[in-house]
Amino acid sequence: MAGAAVSTALLPRRLWPSSSGGGRGGAELFPFPLLGWPASGSGGEALRAAWDAARAAAVAPALAAASWVCLALSAMLLADAVFLAAASLLARRRPYRAPGPIIAGPTAEEEDGDEEAGRSVGYPMVLVQIPMYNEREVYKLSIGAACGMSWPSDRVIVQVLDDSTDPTVKDLVELECKFWANKGKNVKYEVRNNRKGYKAGALKQGMLYEYVQQCDFVAVFDADFQPEPDFLMRTVPYLVHNPQIGLVQARWEFVNPNEVLMTRIQKMTLDYHFKVEQEAGSSIFGFFGFNGTAGVWRISSIKEAGGWEDRTTVEDMDLAVRAGLKGWKFIYVGDVKEVSLWRKLYLIYSFFFIRKVVAHVVPFMLYCVVIPLSVLIPEVTVPVWGVVYIPTMITLLYAIRSPRCTISEILVAIFLFFCATYNLVLGDDFYFVYIYLQAITFLIVGTGFCGTSSSNS
Repeated sequence: MAGAAVSTALLPRRLWPSSSGGGRGGAELFPFPLLGWPASGSGGEALRAAWDAARAAAVAPALAAASWVCLALSAMLLADAVFLAAASLLARRRPYRAPGPIIAGPTAEEEDGDEEAGRSVGYPMVLVQIPMYNEREVYKLSIGAACGMSWPSDRVIVQVLDDSTDPTVKDLVELECKFWANKGKNVKYEVRNNRKGYKAGALKQGMLYEYVQQCDFVAVFDADFQPEPDFLMRTVPYLVHNPQIGLVQARWEFVNPNEVLMTRIQKMTLDYHFKVEQEAGSSIFGFFGFNGTAGVWRISSIKEAGGWEDRTTVEDMDLAVRAGLKGWKFIYVGDVKEVSLWRKLYLIYSFFFIRKVVAHVVPFMLYCVVIPLSVLIPEVTVPVWGVVYIPTMITLLYAIRSPRCTISEILVAIFLFFCATYNLVLGDDFYFVYIYLQAITFLIVGTGFCGTSSSNS
């Protein structure tokens, strides 16, 4: 007995041993009492036998099934990421022809000498909405940028929807609107007597004014967004030349992406969102959501979708979903291509199921439930490819469209990842834990995610 105890002293790894001989979890692998229960005797043996039977009959099969469901969904998530990355790469490399500029024709006024009126003919009427709430720091920048866009002054209305509760801020915003109105810009300053619906309520109220009825399109900008002067020139022509398009979404960026680690991570997430999800969705006319700013809507598509709703705090996504289900197409600026009517299936599968359910539920279930329970249930083994390879591939696909790397460190990181994985699969020690940590460190350094830098220097 003493010899047997010595030979098994280094082996116990399972909380619930099996009374069957041999194999993982056998009784000989657990020579000490469990949670105060006797290691021998009729009571302890009967309890262990009952647990073994229940585990083999119900617990292990259920956990194994949950494990394979999580792995299958992880594979679907990887397939979706690969598809988006491939579609995005092909879209960037495929030559496309953007619609030409809006060309003004001669008019009677131009012939009579009114050159300005002649130049505006052919330009549709555009409403620019800027919802605000106590935006003391940025109200001048946003209103000034909107009024400075290259578009005929008589064919654009800048609508400032001010929900500010600070009287001083409200006065400042109103003065700024009057300043631009005195410079010849068509600026409307609108306020409400309540904040019902917040941003969605403000946008919904803004569409009810009589002067909006003369507008064909509406551009929406958050108060902290400053559009480039040629924003309307680059976006509106897509809507003018293709009546099936309901939304043109443009790119936007942070002004301080390299400030600290958090802003770099946010930039990488934003790059993937624009360069992969929206660019890929645009290239196949699949669904992608409205970002709430830097987008131009066809007003008729908003009306057909039921208008702005304040039933949710993600009113931009809510409107995009309803408009998409009505058949309206969305494009990311610079990419147009016709496809079939599989868009609704694509919306349900890729956007809702994969990106909104699987992407959030599966990592929690796999890493916080299935894998920890597999430690307690020796009959269930989660394969390495599901625990390591698939998440690594998904992470790389998310990061690959935002290159900021130092090649030497990246190469060392790849070498270390290879060595760690080799040790994990074929080795009989645990060096891979430390090698993976070193590889991650080199990867962080190689991709520029360490230290801080100031974008204002």
